[in-house]
Amino acid sequence: MQTQAVLSPVERPTDTELIAGILSGDTRALETLMRLHNRTLYRTARAILRDDAEAEDAVQEAYLQAYRKLGTFRGESKLSTWLVRITANEALMRRRRNASAAMTATDVEPDKLMSDEAGPESDAQRAEMRRLLEARIDALPGPYRAVFVLRALEELSVEETAAALRIPHATVRTRYFRARGLLRTWMGGDIDRTLGDAFAFAGVRCDRIVRKVLITLVTVFAAASLSACSEKPPRPVPGGEQAYNGENGDNPLRERTLKQGESGRMSY
Repeated sequence: MQTQAVLSPVERPTDTELIAGILSGDTRALETLMRLHNRTLYRTARAILRDDAEAEDAVQEAYLQAYRKLGTFRGESKLSTWLVRITANEALMRRRRNASAAMTATDVEPDKLMSDEAGPESDAQRAEMRRLLEARIDALPGPYRAVFVLRALEELSVEETAAALRIPHATVRTRYFRARGLLRTWMGGDIDRTLGDAFAFAGVRCDRIVRKVLITLVTVFAAASLSACSEKPPRPVPGGEQAYNGENGDNPLRERTLKQGESGRMSY
């Protein structure tokens, strides 16, 4: 079973430390935040959208939204819960825009999800069981699926799941109970052994999300920096400085401005 973060409890920064670092422009703090929460947010989006690529896009957009709103975070809930809520909202909006992603459980017949290949035992058999479990989870009704993923796969509490999805505690308990019942019926009761492996968050996917978010933010900051520079009124050119007539490339002021813009960009 893959772990979501490589940091030990001693090395892991607190939510307060991460937020302070990000707000001060520390890209390493932002990267740490993403690596700590990537798997949970991806599984959340994947549970709603049932599409790997769409889920990745939803997570990336959720991070950008969270970054823009980070200054408004007041700590009334855990940072992870706040991020899950933003991700769930983004995934739900995407699902509404994409009718094909809004299939119900009746669109998939569980009996047809069984593989006809016997497959060898050990790792191959476990991999086949994981694929089967993922297909069964995808076949759950949408409201059950999101609750089941957060409760069973990510091991969020009833309270955290309710806060993330903005539903009553009793609804979380009911949906989780019914989701497990359906899965046990479809899989003959054998679901717990492979739960941790379902919708595994590979290192390549994690790196891709981190890279895309950072590149997007760097691009935004660079554009904002250049825009701010271009809006400043031109200052008089000192007598000892060559005037720029637009016909040659020698413009000391422009070169200094660009250098300042480069130094102000976030690095990764």
